[in-house]
Amino acid sequence: MNRLREVKAFVVQDIPLYHNLVMKHIPGADPELVLLNHYFEELDRIALSDMSRSEINQLLEELGFYKKTAAEDEVPEEFRFSPAKDSPFKDEPPYESSPSSSSPSSSPATENASSEPNAEDKHTDL
Repeated sequence: MNRLREVKAFVVQDIPLYHNLVMKHIPGADPELVLLNHYFEELDRIALSDMSRSEINQLLEELGFYKKTAAEDEVPEEFRFSPAKDSPFKDEPPYESSPSSSSPSSSPATENASSEPNAEDKHTDL
């Protein structure tokens, strides 16, 4: 990484500003951006070795990543699932026990036996 000043500057100074962007250091590996979906399945790999810091930032902007002004800033709700444009969870209300439920103490797993993800399956780190 030391031989790639532009990429190193991006890693040190810019990654902390991006929502849903995580650095995983693999010694000896060339730096690449690995895009994952909501289920952590790999969608694409983009080599970063030959890119400048500004090119990497522009790429992330084009991909829809939200960049904060300061690392400690809150992420607006509309960007919570970014960069994904169509979150599988966007229209799903938070789990609540329905009044028509036969038992107020029944669990989400027994009430929602379909293949749809329930509230417990949601990844809150996205």
